[in-house]
Amino acid sequence: MTQLRLANAPSAAHPARFGGVAEAGVVVLVPLAAAALWALLHTPHGLVILLAMVAALIVPGVAAVSILRRRPRAVTPADRVTLGRVGLTGVVAAATVLVLAGSLPARTWVVAAVIGAALLLDAIDGWVARSTGTATDAGARLDMESDAALLLVLSILAAPTAGWWVLAIGAMRYVFVAASWIRPKLRGDLPYSSFRRTVAAIQGVALLVALIPIVPVPLAAASAAIALVLLAASFGRDIIALERA
Repeated sequence: MTQLRLANAPSAAHPARFGGVAEAGVVVLVPLAAAALWALLHTPHGLVILLAMVAALIVPGVAAVSILRRRPRAVTPADRVTLGRVGLTGVVAAATVLVLAGSLPARTWVVAAVIGAALLLDAIDGWVARSTGTATDAGARLDMESDAALLLVLSILAAPTAGWWVLAIGAMRYVFVAASWIRPKLRGDLPYSSFRRTVAAIQGVALLVALIPIVPVPLAAASAAIALVLLAASFGRDIIALERA
């Protein structure tokens, strides 16, 4: 009987094989369902609904694949917080499609609340990683890419209000990565910088301010412009440091 129980018991490899599957499924399905419901409530056009659902899937889908490709496939408490932010990013991406299609106002309190929740999760996932002793390189990469994706979505959403130049906020990191393919020095490691972290946090707050309905449009544009100048200064500082290294 003992041998039979041992034979039927889950193997030690079981968690590594199936860990993260539930989290990957939730981070994809929840924003997809929210996007479908939101789109159905705001537009009768099937193509817009489809595009909103596709937009809601892009960032969560990439995050889910990154979780499933981990070896070992472990998901930490901080990762779950980050995945929550990823799911909210998918919802905001769906709202962005509705805004660009003219089915939703450019600035609404509901969208601003979702963005605020995403930024709050961004503020606490690092704290969760440190307090639980579960900080990992994979988690840091997931956090960084999630931040970049959220800023890109927010800059597209804010563009009809502040001006299309605001896309530079969301695109700057991706331009830097593309430049690193041509200039290998830009792939070097950078030391910790409180200035860099502060400027990164300012970007999301500035874009949120630009998307709050009661904020005057000139003030919305000014907040985004200040954030963009700071971001350009931060990237310029890092590029100089990498070139000198």
